[in-house]
Amino acid sequence: MTCFMMQQGVFLVLLTLLSLPVHVHASEQAPVHAKTYSEPVSFDWRNLIHRSQLAGLHVFEGDHLVLITDRPRRVGDDIEKLPEIFDEAVNVWADYYSIPLSVVSDWKVCGCLIVDRERFREAGLLPDAIPDFTNGYCDHYRFWFVDQSNPAYRRHLMLHEGVHAFTTTLLNMSAPTWYTEGIAEWLATHRLMQDTETYEHTPIPSSSNDVEQLGRIEMIHRLYNAGGATGIQEVFKLRPTRHGTIDSYALAWSVVAFLTTHPRYQEAFVAMEQNPFDKRMTHRLTTHAGWNPTVVSRDFNAFISEIDYGYDTDSMIIDWSQGDLVPDEGVASSVAADRGWQNPGWCLEAGQHYRLQATGLCTVGAIQEGDGQLELKSTADGISIDWYRGKPLGRLLAAQWVNKGSKSCFELTGEGAEIDFIARRSGPLFLKINNPPGQLRECRGAIRVQIVHDESVELSPSEK
Repeated sequence: MTCFMMQQGVFLVLLTLLSLPVHVHASEQAPVHAKTYSEPVSFDWRNLIHRSQLAGLHVFEGDHLVLITDRPRRVGDDIEKLPEIFDEAVNVWADYYSIPLSVVSDWKVCGCLIVDRERFREAGLLPDAIPDFTNGYCDHYRFWFVDQSNPAYRRHLMLHEGVHAFTTTLLNMSAPTWYTEGIAEWLATHRLMQDTETYEHTPIPSSSNDVEQLGRIEMIHRLYNAGGATGIQEVFKLRPTRHGTIDSYALAWSVVAFLTTHPRYQEAFVAMEQNPFDKRMTHRLTTHAGWNPTVVSRDFNAFISEIDYGYDTDSMIIDWSQGDLVPDEGVASSVAADRGWQNPGWCLEAGQHYRLQATGLCTVGAIQEGDGQLELKSTADGISIDWYRGKPLGRLLAAQWVNKGSKSCFELTGEGAEIDFIARRSGPLFLKINNPPGQLRECRGAIRVQIVHDESVELSPSEK
């Protein structure tokens, strides 16, 4: 799915089309992201469509896409709807990059949905100059993508390559791989509304049912659980390849998702996009005022450790401050049910024994009961009606952050209403109510937690 930069002249000769520049004078406000953009090129689409039909290929046309395919027509197929979905997506991309609609209205590309590559080669629609590719490939105003059995994934591939075409032709993009592939994944991720079948951009999807077969979040989980998740600096070094792996696309998406949504880095990310989309983008990002590579790496590792469907960065931001040592008389705090990991301001000392006691009830979700909703209440021990990541919903979790490079993570020190543990390291304690990120909007209330030293326990030599 990598967009390689080939000479536009080669493309025009292969199409045997007459190209005429379209002169557009935008009256809208100047772009925010991209300060400059290229004027769209107009082609003789009628000639291309006629040649494709003579070759026995199906052609579907929208405002921004001429879709050519050798896929057989099937009853109830969604192929004819793809140009309309593409048109809706283009409006989202134009809005993201603040490109005037008067410019975008004249932008159009050709996409080939392929079952048998030889048919396209014979029709002159898949030139020998195009390198072999696994799933998709983009060359300026043309892109190719391989047919998929899953309609959602087929649409995603089309939009992914469409983003490459959009950014390459209108923004002259020659950015680092992590950005080109990450932003293509970010802007291509979507769902179709159940009632109207209309396109909705969902860069962090709410449900796996909305993005069948995509598997980006699942891949992040597998990489993280296997200890193979890559740090943000390593993702910045991704190289272009015509056979990109699923994990590289997932990691590129995760970096763009992280930088786009995290309040600490949004300003640096937008500032990077306000300049040319060239190879210096990473340098501009990482030299932006306030960029601290140590803190960024820790925030990114925490992000990929917690990323899931429905993830909302605002409710998952982590306070990394060290806090104060736990006083002899103990101290108490509240843990909100609608937040991720929270820092109550307690700094632990390595080798010290602590006891936590939690009281109260909080709302951790709701279930359908008759014509209404029944709220699910939970104590700090959780409820067994549902589980998340192997633990009961609503269960109080306590952890410390462990720095292990790209394998950094929250290490549990205990769980439940009563927790006794010996701190393995000095540093802040983090608490949260166990719940999927996408369900936090349904949660309310808090659990009251008290922490005290328990000096009655004699430590073994290995624990001291």
